[in-house]
Amino acid sequence: MKKLFFLSTLSVLMFTSCKKDEDCKSLPPTTVASAAETAYLQDYLTTNSITASEKNGMFYTISTQGTATSPNQCSTIGLTYSGNLITGTTDGGVFDATPAGQKSTFTLSGLIAGWRIIFPLVKAGGKVTLYIPPSLAYGARETPSRPPFVGIPANSYLKFTVSLIDVQD
Repeated sequence: MKKLFFLSTLSVLMFTSCKKDEDCKSLPPTTVASAAETAYLQDYLTTNSITASEKNGMFYTISTQGTATSPNQCSTIGLTYSGNLITGTTDGGVFDATPAGQKSTFTLSGLIAGWRIIFPLVKAGGKVTLYIPPSLAYGARETPSRPPFVGIPANSYLKFTVSLIDVQD
């Protein structure tokens, strides 16, 4: 009887963990920016003479590809970053950044859609700049300022400069 209980419990755990892994590796179905958001970012890039690739209505420039592992949606990533508001044709204030000399650690599946879309294209050791529309960032959510950082107004366009330090699966 104990053996049967153990086997049935093990089967449930295996099934549950597989389901979790599958969920973790997939993106939500609504991960494409509108044509208007894409056009806004394209205008910003053109005005500032920035060459970037496009994916799902956001833009990115990989300045260093990296040579190690690329993350998947379930990966824990270590990185340094700085996030700026895009205001019209210029960069607005910094709304968040990794403290100097430190590394931030996140599970990719818990981050905004723009990061989840692009980070699998970058390998550990790589550096990327992301230009993200509101629908792939924080949308209509507004965040207050946290000195020395500015707040993020609702429906903001964002620019992130990120160095992907390491990837753990």
